[in-house]
Amino acid sequence: MTVPARGAGTGGVPAVVLIDETEPEVIRQVYVGALTIDLLLGDVRSLKQKRSVIRPVIAEVRKRFPGVAVAETGANDLHRRGEIGIAVVSATAANAAEVLDECERTVAGRPEIEVLSVRRRLYTGED
Repeated sequence: MTVPARGAGTGGVPAVVLIDETEPEVIRQVYVGALTIDLLLGDVRSLKQKRSVIRPVIAEVRKRFPGVAVAETGANDLHRRGEIGIAVVSATAANAAEVLDECERTVAGRPEIEVLSVRRRLYTGED
């Protein structure tokens, strides 16, 4: 059985370090990867048109990567700008980075949007 270890993380959130009771010397780290993508939308003249562009992008990421969380996270009142946040939890930093890379390529591959910037963060139990 795997149980969470006690510990304090940042912002009052407990650190997530899993201790495997079957192997008492093994501590497994959990990695949380976060990706924020700033977008410039094409010929969008209203918030309704903006939603019709952003929602299919979010739906595609959710469909291709069911283990990630994705949402519109910013620029909510600007017609031609958008921001999408994506998060993934993984047992290895390499896997978290690989999933975020694929998500970024999926979003960037959409012809109706232009990626302006990408911010990537990787959190561990020590953060």
